Amino acid sequence: MRFSMRRPTLLAGSAALALAGAGTLGLTTTAAAAPVRAAYNGACGSGYGVVNSVPVGAKGTVYLTYSAKTGKNCVVTIRNSPGTAVSVLAELGPSDHSAPPVTDSGKYTSYAGPVRLAAKGRCVDWGGAIEGVSVRVTASNCGRLAPGTVVRH
Repeated sequence: MRFSMRRPTLLAGSAALALAGAGTLGLTTTAAAAPVRAAYNGACGSGYGVVNSVPVGAKGTVYLTYSAKTGKNCVVTIRNSPGTAVSVLAELGPSDHSAPPVTDSGKYTSYAGPVRLAAKGRCVDWGGAIEGVSVRVTASNCGRLAPGTVVRH
């Protein structure tokens, strides 16, 4: 199933869906309480700012960050509810496949990553997974905020 991301957002719950164009994504919002979205935890380090993010179902969020100083992108997959260690993946690679993607995967209590890639001015493919739910964004952030294509599994 393919989804087009209209714009990155860091808002939580129904408000984020409404701003992202929930109707165009084929999603509906209800008055029921939405799951709390994992906040970016700063794992990429000083100088990295969030440039894009995508939810991993109701399990967590994958954040793409960038450091203008180093020209590197960084990805972290963060669980909504830390606890018992489960399978978590963070992945980042160049969209032109000139190098293999950088990954961090394992059984983690709160997050996977950070994974970094020098990609100044280049498109990147990035994503993550938590307990069998995965998301991947392709050909995004090509030296600017570009939406890319989101694929959910």
